[in-house]
Amino acid sequence: MTDFILNAQARTDLGKGASRRLRHSANIPAVVYGGGQAAESVTILTKEITKLFDNEAAFSHVIELNIDGKKQNVVVKAMQRHPAKQFIMHADFVRVVAGQKLTAKVPVHFINEEAPVKKGGEISHTANEIEVSCEAKDLPEFIEVDLANAEVGAIIHLSDLKAPKGVEFVALAHGNDLAIANVHAPRVAPEAAEGAAE
Repeated sequence: MTDFILNAQARTDLGKGASRRLRHSANIPAVVYGGGQAAESVTILTKEITKLFDNEAAFSHVIELNIDGKKQNVVVKAMQRHPAKQFIMHADFVRVVAGQKLTAKVPVHFINEEAPVKKGGEISHTANEIEVSCEAKDLPEFIEVDLANAEVGAIIHLSDLKAPKGVEFVALAHGNDLAIANVHAPRVAPEAAEGAAE
């Protein structure tokens, strides 16, 4: 049983105008698809979905979506936010089917970042989430990236990470070894450069 529950109502009023009216009435439009069933358009209370997704773990967990009393397990596929105000404007959910693999984006957690900094490096995160493919039961809450042994000049790639059991990194499966973080030497301050030139 999932700890993440979201209530929704089916909607038949579709289109941009309908979506705008929904947002003005403190609701957001969403779509549920996959699992061999027809796509469903639904409405979710803005305050309810905002509260749920204030918890980062909700993005990488199975959610029990209750549509007019009919429950189904889903995961977030995509979420559209307002570019400036960052409130949720639309959500896409994919149904979870036992035994079938799903793809989901999982947050990246960096640990031991102080180690390369002590060696004089600066850390740049080039990815905050990783797309994974696995069964719902194997879906990790996050992917941990340990920087304890990272040297200055190092680039940490997806292939450097150990995927949890039953989990595959989608980009790697397509031959794309993404950079996750890099440790670079600090940029020389302009004043220091001028002093050296003199």
